[in-house]
Amino acid sequence: MLGARGACENGPVRPIRQSKKLQNVRYDVRGPILVEAQRLEAEGHRILKLNIGNTAPFGFEAPEAIVADMVHHLPHSQGYSDSRGIYSARTAVMNFYQSRGLRDVRVDDVFIGNGVSELISMVLQAFVDDGNEILVPAPDYPLWTGAVTLAGGTPVHYLCDEEDGWNPDLADIESKITENTFGLVVINPNNPTGAVYSEETVKGLVDIARRHELVIFSDEIYEKILFEDAVHHHTATFAGNDVLTLTFSGLSKAYRVCGYRAGWLMISGPKEVATDFLEGLTLIANMRMCANVPAQHAIQTALGGYQSIEELIGPGGRFYEQSMLAHRLLNEIPGVSNVKPRGALYCFPRLDPEVYAVEDDQQLVIDLLRSKKILVTHGTGFNWPHPDHFRLVTLPDAEVLEEAIGRIADFLATRR
Repeated sequence: MLGARGACENGPVRPIRQSKKLQNVRYDVRGPILVEAQRLEAEGHRILKLNIGNTAPFGFEAPEAIVADMVHHLPHSQGYSDSRGIYSARTAVMNFYQSRGLRDVRVDDVFIGNGVSELISMVLQAFVDDGNEILVPAPDYPLWTGAVTLAGGTPVHYLCDEEDGWNPDLADIESKITENTFGLVVINPNNPTGAVYSEETVKGLVDIARRHELVIFSDEIYEKILFEDAVHHHTATFAGNDVLTLTFSGLSKAYRVCGYRAGWLMISGPKEVATDFLEGLTLIANMRMCANVPAQHAIQTALGGYQSIEELIGPGGRFYEQSMLAHRLLNEIPGVSNVKPRGALYCFPRLDPEVYAVEDDQQLVIDLLRSKKILVTHGTGFNWPHPDHFRLVTLPDAEVLEEAIGRIADFLATRR
């Protein structure tokens, strides 16, 4: 017998569905392909996971000083902290940016979060109204597109130019600005392409934001992972006092502590015109109580101590040598081309459409997974508009990387 809400003796008949807010949200780095990988693992297969930049499984360990400092502070980390973060961590972040020429940064301009990912979601929830358009690069780190959508906004993707080292196409950005455009996302160094934007490009992005009164969201989590002559330029340096700039960074990659979830947000520019937004951001920060406190104690130690990342990014260092090896091996595969990464931990190779007739790149990487037990991420998962790229994580040591790309080459030989 049915009740007032459609229930019967055997339980409810009304289906429980996900929120409609998730209808257009994707995060394919951990999507259907990972589910398939987990199914294969359950059958006993060993899968080499090159889909996510997680340093620990590939033998990269946190600097001892960071671990020791966290352990030392554990007895004092049992309660909530200030919702913006502990004072020593925010001071360390302030000093970091001041030392790079951003003299006006103050402690109150810094928020600590459970990684950059949490801070991105918090900021967009506080900033975006339904229908607001936010310019996001293509390819992008897909959390940006998903978080804009979840906040009720509309992500509008501007193209990065593969033939120009994956620098953003400034003319394409200009062409996509409307009266509903409110923000511009910059990912530099870039995930997934490994691009490090030129000074001219960063200035051009800031100039667009200035002329169109846009807020800049600058994701700089890979700022310390730079190869050869690459130079990272903080977007805030050129934004000055007239473009509100939200800079995101953290410890996950450069300090090999992805699981600690220690990130920060630095706000610069004309904060006097953003008091209402900042009040909203503080409200959201208060609602989540605080970031995890033990990891916050690692921030001062990391930023103020010996920068061990230098041992990894120069010739002979694993980050550098593995990125260059992957770049070379990928370009040796017929019909595959890869722009040399200048930073970060990834390659984003292109499959020549005249050699590989790929219509569904997600199916392609699923076929690769089933055939060769290699897990990568398809290019459209990063909101690239064509099914002709995939992203490869360059974290395995040289021997494993060479074996993995060899398997990819064997697989692609069957698809030409």
